[in-house]
Amino acid sequence: MTDASPEGAVSDGTARWERAAALFADWRAGDARAMDELVRLMTPVLWHVVRAYGLERTLAEDVVQTTWLALVRSHESVADPQAISGWLTVTARREAWRVVKKHRLATATADEVLDPMLPHEQSTEDRVADADEAARLWTALATLTDRCQRLLRVVAFDDRPDYARIAADLDMPIGSIGPTRQRCLAKLRTALVDAGGAR
Repeated sequence: MTDASPEGAVSDGTARWERAAALFADWRAGDARAMDELVRLMTPVLWHVVRAYGLERTLAEDVVQTTWLALVRSHESVADPQAISGWLTVTARREAWRVVKKHRLATATADEVLDPMLPHEQSTEDRVADADEAARLWTALATLTDRCQRLLRVVAFDDRPDYARIAADLDMPIGSIGPTRQRCLAKLRTALVDAGGAR
């Protein structure tokens, strides 16, 4: 639980959630190294979720650190290891919201371009290709409105988004989140095509 800064772009979400569940179960079964792996796997996701609230770097690091400490102290409350990814992202979001309110911070966030987080067995060529794809994605994302960026960041990195919380955070009706997300994704797709980054 050292640096809470992003280590890479998120790869396949489903694989990440499954890996997180397995690591959490291993840690609770007594494998101390599994927690280190879980931190490496999920910290970039938590960092991204927290930065979507407009927190500057040091506050974001504190929120991510607090999230991990909360897990160590309250891990018994997570009955199903499959729920660990959701538990972590919800805890990070709640803590970020608390810090935002405490500091009365603006919610705009600077765009973060993340290097890919890839399995060790991937070749150098694959790493370079994925890094290029990730850079194109974040560049295209930066062309969208602040609301689109924030909505896509929160929804993309939470396997079970809390639509009521998102609606409150973005000051929009719950019923408009889905259509707005679709419009934002369409704009992102267009930006990628225009930049020659779509595959």
